[in-house]
Amino acid sequence: MIVKVTSVDLPVDEKLMIRKQRILPADYMEETGKSEACASPNVPGLKRISVVTGTHGDELEGQYVCFELQRRVREEIGRLKGIVDVYPALNPLGIDSITRGIPGFDLDMNRIFPGREDGTMAEYTARGIVNDLTGSDVVLDIHASNIFLKEMPQVRINVNTKDTLVPLAKYLNTDFIWVHPAATVLEATLAHSLNSVGTPTLVVEMGVGMRVTKEYTKQLTDGIFCLMKHLGIWDGDVITPRKPYISRNDNQIHFLNATGSGIFVPSVDHCTKTFVGDEIGRIVNPLDGSVVDTVLSPCNGIVFTLREYPVVDEGSLIARLYEIKNS
Repeated sequence: MIVKVTSVDLPVDEKLMIRKQRILPADYMEETGKSEACASPNVPGLKRISVVTGTHGDELEGQYVCFELQRRVREEIGRLKGIVDVYPALNPLGIDSITRGIPGFDLDMNRIFPGREDGTMAEYTARGIVNDLTGSDVVLDIHASNIFLKEMPQVRINVNTKDTLVPLAKYLNTDFIWVHPAATVLEATLAHSLNSVGTPTLVVEMGVGMRVTKEYTKQLTDGIFCLMKHLGIWDGDVITPRKPYISRNDNQIHFLNATGSGIFVPSVDHCTKTFVGDEIGRIVNPLDGSVVDTVLSPCNGIVFTLREYPVVDEGSLIARLYEIKNS
């Protein structure tokens, strides 16, 4: 059933409305009916997983996850033992206009949480979203990369929450878990706001902006069912999740940046294992036919971020590698 999360009036008699899809166990619906099932975000006796995406309007990978998750749950609705809440568009104006932030306000929505009930339109909306998500047993905050970079399916976790979140992240069937240092800017994100009030929130990053990578969305959806099984929300069959690489030390993360301008042509595929000195790609000059730079791997590791958009300037991010010790 579709449930209103929060709404606010816009100019010219329009309304911004954030909605979610709530799926409950069939037997619970038979016993209680629709009105009681929608009365509160959290239902006593039922565990709840909330899947959130669309915070940035140019990140669309999560849209297909929302579809696929609902499709598979409904095919075996009798296996559902808890609540699945799906929030496909926290920033519907951004999605409609293919804009990363909130159009007209030049705001990154993921920098205004937890919001304020007496604040601006954006702050009021953010506060309503946080209120609705608070109390979930787990929240998955799904993001894609931008149009310039492609990301391996990964979970990003603040070091301050690693003890709680890393064990949960291992069920998500991703290839990589990046435990990163605390940063002040993260305090305004949805994940930080929810984790701060005791609602475990995992940030998933995968794919590329303005696109849907079906193999990645399927991989993550499989992992969501694994996590649901672990939580007792699902009792159907699930896969054995992949064993992810886990970076607990930023000394193992290598950033490769362009040394000059040109066209970057990769020599490896995304998610490729590399050895010291392997060619990652070349930056070429289409005007004079020269090779501006040959980008080499500084370590034995795996390419978890790779340049997708070929035009680069000096300093542009080409790739990120996770160094695998003793590989």
